[in-house]
Amino acid sequence: MGPGTARSLPFFIYIGFLVAGGVLAPLLPDGRWLYGIQIAAVSIALAWLAREYRELRMPAGIDPGAWWTAIVVGVVVFLLWIHLDQAWATLGQARGYDPRNEAGEINWPLAMVRLFGAAVVVPVMEELFWRSFIQRWVDRPDFLLLSPARTSLRAVCITALLFGLEHTLWLAGIVAGIAYGGLYRRYGGLWLPIIAHGTTNLLLGLWVLTTGNWQFW
Repeated sequence: MGPGTARSLPFFIYIGFLVAGGVLAPLLPDGRWLYGIQIAAVSIALAWLAREYRELRMPAGIDPGAWWTAIVVGVVVFLLWIHLDQAWATLGQARGYDPRNEAGEINWPLAMVRLFGAAVVVPVMEELFWRSFIQRWVDRPDFLLLSPARTSLRAVCITALLFGLEHTLWLAGIVAGIAYGGLYRRYGGLWLPIIAHGTTNLLLGLWVLTTGNWQFW
């Protein structure tokens, strides 16, 4: 399997579930559990292809300050995300994810699966596709030969634009894409944008569970 396909397959499995959700969800007693199946399928694909992801081997020699920078970037993106929800910055209607039962109480197994998927699995899957693959491929089709630190600002911006258009909150998505892509380019490794992305999604999930703004989930 080629390196581009290895980085694309988990992403397109995830997208495939989104596209087919209207057909698949009614087949389950509770359609919300489709997300758990979706995350399991993506996780299996990532595990199967793990040997293809050399950049996910535990990094060495990264300044501890860089890890804190990634966390701070993730926090800032989260704060911007929840304030960039104006109508003009939104594509379509957010479906959201409401884990409450008929009594209005949170179904915690559902909520924890959602939180785990968003904060752990999705950042790995999306950063492999958008940053490791697309951001480098924009500059050089044989992208494995291009150091992340040598990707152009043009590649960062094009990738961020496409990343933003993947999300209902397109402007927030573009801002996030620039932030994560900038980390990838600045530090030359994939773990820092993964940490930033995971921080954003973790905080967003906790905020949604606390405030009940399910449309953000």
